[in-house]
Amino acid sequence: MTDSRTTDSRTTDSRTTQQPPAADALAFLTRPGLTRLWTAVRARLERNGLEPTGTVRLQNLDAQEREALSLLLAKPLTAPTASVRLTDLDTRLRSSAVGRGLTETLQLLGPPLTDRRAARDATAAERARLWSTAEASLAGTRLSAQPWAAQWLEEIRRGGAIARQEPGLAATIVTQAVQTLATLFPGVSTEPAPASWGRGELATRTTGSAHGLDDGTLLSRLVLRGIALARGVDFPADAPGRRSLWRMAAVTPDEVSSTVLTYGLRPVGDTWGERALHERADHHLETHLTLRELRGLYLDLPPRTRIHVCENPRVVEAAADAGCTAPLICTSGSATTVVLTLLDTLAAADCTFAYHGDFDWPGIALANRVMHRYGAEPWRMGVTDYEYLATGARLRGTPLLALAGTSVDAVWDAELSSAMEVLGIALHEESAIDLLLEDLT
Repeated sequence: MTDSRTTDSRTTDSRTTQQPPAADALAFLTRPGLTRLWTAVRARLERNGLEPTGTVRLQNLDAQEREALSLLLAKPLTAPTASVRLTDLDTRLRSSAVGRGLTETLQLLGPPLTDRRAARDATAAERARLWSTAEASLAGTRLSAQPWAAQWLEEIRRGGAIARQEPGLAATIVTQAVQTLATLFPGVSTEPAPASWGRGELATRTTGSAHGLDDGTLLSRLVLRGIALARGVDFPADAPGRRSLWRMAAVTPDEVSSTVLTYGLRPVGDTWGERALHERADHHLETHLTLRELRGLYLDLPPRTRIHVCENPRVVEAAADAGCTAPLICTSGSATTVVLTLLDTLAAADCTFAYHGDFDWPGIALANRVMHRYGAEPWRMGVTDYEYLATGARLRGTPLLALAGTSVDAVWDAELSSAMEVLGIALHEESAIDLLLEDLT
């Protein structure tokens, strides 16, 4: 590489105005023999705050690399290892045809250098501003007087989820979480809170979006964590637990999208809801009840009313078509919150239950849960019922469904699971409809 002392005055002028180096100088700097040097120097500069200090050490140099380094540093290198001081390299580049310092040279060669020290400092400053904003937001409400509030803020700081967000978004989420909690608890808001909030209404009030507090959002998790601390309960691990926690803060989650299918319920009370159920039962019509309806519905049934519970909606449909009169509730494949809420209500009214479901392992598991929770009797769910239905399916030439999965012991019949394993046939509830209708008529 040509030394600048051998060039004319035009070279000095070009350095002063930071004109691009000559083509031959750029060609030299980008030769393969210098690739490892620039990679090591780039890493060191980015750690040093872009200051040319310290030393890089290159090992196992090949002949091409030794030649290139010798020309660049203007001294012969014959050993397989070389130590290059960045201050010396900076001086050498400035006095050469390159005409600029080490940092400027690496910027020229690209890609742009990153001042990692400055980036770390900026990140730390952003975090400090974030938590300063959070503390100021909390201090601006009466939440600051509540012991759990400071603990909540410290927990979400340690959790790290907020810090992983873009700074502006993180500040917005924390501020909205504080505003939401301040709105929820009596005596901590400048405006009177209603006795109960709809979650969408609350979200609109504090975030501007009806979906701001939807399940799965970071804001929702932060608010729920604050509610749990305020109420002194554990943070919930599942959806029913989260809904229950919302209700502890007088927030009503979505209670209209899921329903429980019912048929033949005839309450003896005279409320509007009871009369509607009774009238639909008289007309052999099924009724879908939402969780919202159940919370405001009073069900006064005669003591010891026997309620049949099935798993498949087809049973309800067949019972309605046949004009059956016995009350029937369908789990629709699983005992969701709305199903359990209705069964809990009926159990509290001294009703009794009889359960039928699929003869497969998930069906047995569900039957176990229902029977354990409500003391329900098996309804056409014994080993003799299974064998009868399996034999009938074979005689009719019905395509048989293979039993799959891990076996489950039926708590109400010690022989049922063994018989199912021996025959290896899964029977869905539809295969037993004729028998079930006999009991419902």
